[in-house]
Amino acid sequence: MKGARRRAREAVLRALYRAEYYPTSPAADPLGAVPVPVQEHAFAATLLSEVLEHQGDIDAIIDARAEGWGLDRLALVDRNILRLALGELLYTGTPAEVVMDEAVELAKRFGTDKAPAFINGILDRVWRDARNHEG
Repeated sequence: MKGARRRAREAVLRALYRAEYYPTSPAADPLGAVPVPVQEHAFAATLLSEVLEHQGDIDAIIDARAEGWGLDRLALVDRNILRLALGELLYTGTPAEVVMDEAVELAKRFGTDKAPAFINGILDRVWRDARNHEG
């Protein structure tokens, strides 16, 4: 299951990257161009939908937390790993520890050299802030 979920997250990352790098019409299916494990297609589609639906809010969070690094200064892959992770962290029921671990693994595999620590730091701050606001 874990491997399939990881591949589903990779597919969502590829879809986000592709959508930003190669803008398409809103009717186009961003997951249609990337392989998604069959058993995790619903998870990937839901995750992608949440990220796209809340992208403005997610981008504002990234911009506010990426001190000294505006959203436009982040590498395309790193920016989309953050979008994916924040979408999953804030808008799904996935445990925060899982989201952060998976985002760091994606950053190690696809991101820039400093991406794992940078992404972990931002996600940790957002998670702590969210927990502090809950109670």
